[in-house]
Formats: sequence, structure tokens, C-alpha cells
Amino acid sequence: MNTQAILDACTCKPGAYLNCPFGPGVVCARLGKRIFAEVYLDKPWLTLCCEPQYGLAIRQTYPETVRRGYHCPPSQQPYHNTIMLDGTVPDEVLLQMLDHSYERVLRCITRAQRQAALEGKAGP
Repeated sequence: MNTQAILDACTCKPGAYLNCPFGPGVVCARLGKRIFAEVYLDKPWLTLCCEPQYGLAIRQTYPETVRRGYHCPPSQQPYHNTIMLDGTVPDEVLLQMLDHSYERVLRCITRAQRQAALEGKAGP
């Protein structure tokens, strides 16, 4: 799966939008003010939010390709996975991980933001 396909999958989510708060090399997919995916344009990397146990299971399944969020402070690392987009992780699994990240962020936003997102009214 390439970066454009991932960005397309992100923007298909209700209420999701893209922006570049860290500069032009990283595109963030957001729901409300929260980021659920970071797509790196200059590196074949993707960072997603995750529940710690789910993230650990994925890292154990793909130890050479998936690691804790590389950019995160140690206290946040268990809640993020950085995936190398080298074809090792099947597209179906990447999409499941993306869904998991979106759902996790959806649960963390306010009820009003959640309702707006699910009605397709959310955005920047």
C-alpha cells in the first residue's frame, strides 16, 4: 500500500481531514483536533494510534517492520506504532490498523465532536 492509498483511506473516514502541522514532509489525518494517522512523504513510514496491547501484538507479529512510535516521548510510545511501508504488513492488516486508530480517536473526542464527525460535519 502506498502513501496516496493510505491518505485516501484516511479521508474516507467520517469527519476526517488532512493537514501538515509538522511541515510539508508529514501529512496528518485528524478527527477533530486529534491525529489518528501520520503519513511521512519523505520516508516510507506511517504512524498510527493504538491500544497498548493491540500495538504490542502487532509489533510482535511484524518485529522488523513495526515499532513503537519513533517520534513519541517514552510515556506515549505504547500508544503509537510506526509501520515501515515496505510490503511486509499486508494491506488488509494496514487497513485494520488504520480502522483501529480511527476508532480509538473517535472514542477520545467529545460527544459533540463525535456526533459531528459521524454526520460528516467535522473538519478543521
